[in-house]
Amino acid sequence: MLSRQEMILIGITMLWGATFLIIHNTMRHTGPLFFVGVRFITAGIMSVVLFHKSLGGFRRHEVKAGACIGVAVFLGYSLQTLGLKTIPSSQSAFITALYVPMVPFLQWAVLRRRPHAMSWFGVACAFVGLVLLTGPNAATGLQFSAGEISTLLCALAIAVEIILISRFAPGVDSRRVTMVQLLVAGMLAFCAMPLAGEAVPAFSWVWVSAAVGLGAMTAIIQFAMNWAQKTVSPTRATVIYAGEPVWAGLVGRMAGEVLPASALVGAGLIVAGVLASELRLPRNRKRTAASSIEIKQAQ
Repeated sequence: MLSRQEMILIGITMLWGATFLIIHNTMRHTGPLFFVGVRFITAGIMSVVLFHKSLGGFRRHEVKAGACIGVAVFLGYSLQTLGLKTIPSSQSAFITALYVPMVPFLQWAVLRRRPHAMSWFGVACAFVGLVLLTGPNAATGLQFSAGEISTLLCALAIAVEIILISRFAPGVDSRRVTMVQLLVAGMLAFCAMPLAGEAVPAFSWVWVSAAVGLGAMTAIIQFAMNWAQKTVSPTRATVIYAGEPVWAGLVGRMAGEVLPASALVGAGLIVAGVLASELRLPRNRKRTAASSIEIKQAQ
């Protein structure tokens, strides 16, 4: 039986799947950093309006948490948006999904929780899928395109975001952290524009409607993630998020995007690797139960 928090995360995953195609089409009218900046500043302002009653209780720890998560959000969304300039939305979604098998290894590095055997299998399966998904050049020489490399780095940044949210969520106010992380992500994007040589684009209702619309949706999504992951473990959350590329693939297919047969096999292997990385062998059930108890006690 799914909890209310898990059902909300499933809804978020469906919305995420639809955003890939929207961003891919919008990149014809604007640069990635400007788009991310407008999107997250809009989301930040909206969150301040929605949660203005919480402004008076800010703590230093919450500002620190929001800033750390905001840096990860900035890197993840900027790199993903950059990749969507040159690769199809479906391909971007499946490469982005690699953050799921990355999470256990980041937990190992940060939280000292050693990955179980299925995590290693999941990573291996996802890597083979990545090679097939990125085409024949990658299969022969592992030569990824700039868009594919950017999206791979995006996956790493999102994995860091998941760990940071789970690390900070139990001890902070979700509303205040959401405000900080959204505004930090937007400001960093604008500050990075001169360094990247990106200019402000000509006015277009395409990027305005996409950036403002996704900004509003982002405010709701980021708050919901922070709130839901107070009670949903990182492992459980990543299993739910695994459906994101499937939804993105369906939306992309309806819009006319077609992946070759080898890429479809690769996409399937990535999803299989994502799911496998969250499974447990029978001998690990006792350790898994103990970990679940520790998470509940920490909350």
